[in-house]
Amino acid sequence: MIKTFKLATLTALTLSALSAHAASEPAVVYDSAGKFDKSFNEAVFRNGVEIYKKDKGIAVKEFEPQNEAQREQGLRRLASRGYGPIVAVGFNFASAVEKVATEFPKTQFTIIDMVVDKPNVQSVVFKEHEGSFLVGALAAMASKTGKVGFVGGMDIPLIRKFECGYEQGAKYVNPKIDVFQNMTGSTPAAFADPAKGGELAKSQFAKGADVVYAAAGGTGIGVYQAAKDEGKLAIGVDSNQNHLQPGTMLTSMVKSVGLAAYTTWDDAAKGTWKPGIKVLGLAENGVDWSLDKDNEKLITPEMKAKVDAIKADIIAGKIKVHDYMADNGCKY
Repeated sequence: MIKTFKLATLTALTLSALSAHAASEPAVVYDSAGKFDKSFNEAVFRNGVEIYKKDKGIAVKEFEPQNEAQREQGLRRLASRGYGPIVAVGFNFASAVEKVATEFPKTQFTIIDMVVDKPNVQSVVFKEHEGSFLVGALAAMASKTGKVGFVGGMDIPLIRKFECGYEQGAKYVNPKIDVFQNMTGSTPAAFADPAKGGELAKSQFAKGADVVYAAAGGTGIGVYQAAKDEGKLAIGVDSNQNHLQPGTMLTSMVKSVGLAAYTTWDDAAKGTWKPGIKVLGLAENGVDWSLDKDNEKLITPEMKAKVDAIKADIIAGKIKVHDYMADNGCKY
């Protein structure tokens, strides 16, 4: 009886220790595009997971779902094992995070690119329209035809938000510019169809566009290849994609999704993590445009000076960039 009691007590203490250990370990669930999508998910991996491990010496537990159903399964598995905070990468996780966060009220969850109203959920969203305004302005400056294009992934308000900001920026520089736009599809698969992205880009080039911005995840890879093949320019998204096609990529509209993930884990470790909504724009270094060795020859000093001035005016409130998601419409 005494031996049984001691064994049960030891087992309970061991499980408790394991649970406490896991609770201090951060985790991430990528979207089904995977952590090497060369875009959104990879930005979380490269600029969040890897840097956190390097800085803190703590490995982030990762899960890559192979289909939509596994998003919820992955979150539940990590939560049941005591991991936290758990970062869910992308708007597609909204329903899964809401459900699993309800089941595990003591676990901290952070969702990127969507708002989930739960007392144990932090929602990180970005002012993509501000960053897209900047790259739209650069597209108009670089265009020789007065025609530019946009290829979006899944046709949802979030992606329309990118397009709307881009068009506003282009028309700020050249009010007469033509902006062509196409969405790839109406399901999440639209973010992983480079062949379709290439076709859409080529159709816009055929109409005279000489710069095309892709806000389409892995689909953008096809856009960039088409731009290279046609001798045109492309603009990347989410992570700095300038290196994918050096000399073809005019710039990239970068979102600090990796930093958002890093910060949520770091805040939790410090005891300062809070639920609620965090909105990151130009002023918060949440979005920006990229300039490096791969595109520096495409950006003249005059272009850089002008876009830097526009950025400063947006931060100061002198330029108001309309948010498509405010009323599901685009205003100029």
